[in-house]
Amino acid sequence: MTPLLAISTGTLALIVIVLVVDIFVIMFLVSFNRSRRRGAEEGKGPKPISRREFLRRSLLSSLAVFGAQFGAATIAFLWPNLKGGFGSVINAGKVDDIKNQIQQTNQPFYFGSGRFYIVPYTGSGKDPATGVDYISQGVVTDGLMPLYQRCAHLGCRVPFCLSSKWFECPCHGSKYNEAGEWQLGPAPTGMQRFKIAITGGDVMVDTSDVSTPGPPRGTDTIHEPPQGPFCVAPG
Repeated sequence: MTPLLAISTGTLALIVIVLVVDIFVIMFLVSFNRSRRRGAEEGKGPKPISRREFLRRSLLSSLAVFGAQFGAATIAFLWPNLKGGFGSVINAGKVDDIKNQIQQTNQPFYFGSGRFYIVPYTGSGKDPATGVDYISQGVVTDGLMPLYQRCAHLGCRVPFCLSSKWFECPCHGSKYNEAGEWQLGPAPTGMQRFKIAITGGDVMVDTSDVSTPGPPRGTDTIHEPPQGPFCVAPG
């Protein structure tokens, strides 16, 4: 992918707006100065401004434009992403492609820009001991479940360990089974889930809500011990 194509649509639009504003201000100042000079020559207007005055006004205008650009950039950065990015409903891809990748790589499907994993889920969906019911929560469909990538302890990104087949936090050693349910370490809960739906063969993951905590400690709907050595030493 070329650098130009890697620029987001919103960023590209902001760059275009900034350039247009700069060009407009420069053209306005040049036109204004020419108009005053022409009026002075014809005896119909005030004298043209001096070079020092022109530079002073240009500096003030540039500062005003910079302030407007900085404000626009700040708003664009803080404004929630309402389409296509984290904080919205994301199209993660075709359900068949995701399932095939999970099967071929023997690990969860990771969607970086959405900050989530999609794991294969074949558990019961319910845990009577803790009252968890993934089916009613809307976080499981067609054998797939999306997990927020952050650790429930301090928010580090939790990678998947290929040997243990668990999610293992490299920061403080919290460990979760493949369904993101807490197993070991200081994390207070399991990994958070996102709601998921399949529309026209596309897997749609709703990342707009990160306030709901993961399943409480003690939840275990898949009963799967580590399949090999840990990638991160137990804390």
